[in-house]
Amino acid sequence: MKKNLAEFIGTFWLVLGGCGSAVLAAAFPEVGIGLAGVALAFGLTVLTIAYSLGHISGAHLNPAVTIGLWAGGRVKGSTILPYIISQVLGGIAAAAVLYIIATGNGSDIGSFAANGYGEHSPGGYSLTAAIVTEFVMTFMFLIVILGATDEKAPQGFAGVAIGLALTLIHLISIPVTNTSVNPARSISQAVFVGDWALSQLWVFILIPVLGAIAAGAVYKYLGK
Repeated sequence: MKKNLAEFIGTFWLVLGGCGSAVLAAAFPEVGIGLAGVALAFGLTVLTIAYSLGHISGAHLNPAVTIGLWAGGRVKGSTILPYIISQVLGGIAAAAVLYIIATGNGSDIGSFAANGYGEHSPGGYSLTAAIVTEFVMTFMFLIVILGATDEKAPQGFAGVAIGLALTLIHLISIPVTNTSVNPARSISQAVFVGDWALSQLWVFILIPVLGAIAAGAVYKYLGK
């Protein structure tokens, strides 16, 4: 139960910090943080939770990470469902808080940092581009996670490597899909946007999971 609660809180922080920076601060008149600021915010959420709650639950904060770690032989299958439920609920709770804040000045939530492709991609990128982007970015994210947390890796630095990897991923892919690589993050925003965000959500659930499984299998082979 403590591990599940840690995943709930950690994913709450990731969505509130990452999506919150995109919704509230990215384009704030004259002093907005821009895409680089949003990318850094996502990385900082993972970095801070890795060192504060990582010793409790492993700080997965992401269904794809949990499944990828299972594919890589790092966690038991019994961990998957409880962690995913906790992560999704944590993300939705954060989105609810963000919704209250974002509408506090009478504004509409707009796209609410939801993930999308085609006309809902920030750069107008196609479904194919979105699929390739989400698969490759999630694959590389899990390779970094599996490598940084390997018992053979330098100890104490995993959180830094993982946080910076997520920052880099966002720097690359925000223009394409608003960057998912995390089904819980995608679900949480789509629930409040509805409409197109829900209809496109399958991409941001399925593809990150497939990328994570592929990375788990590859790293398992590399680590033998």
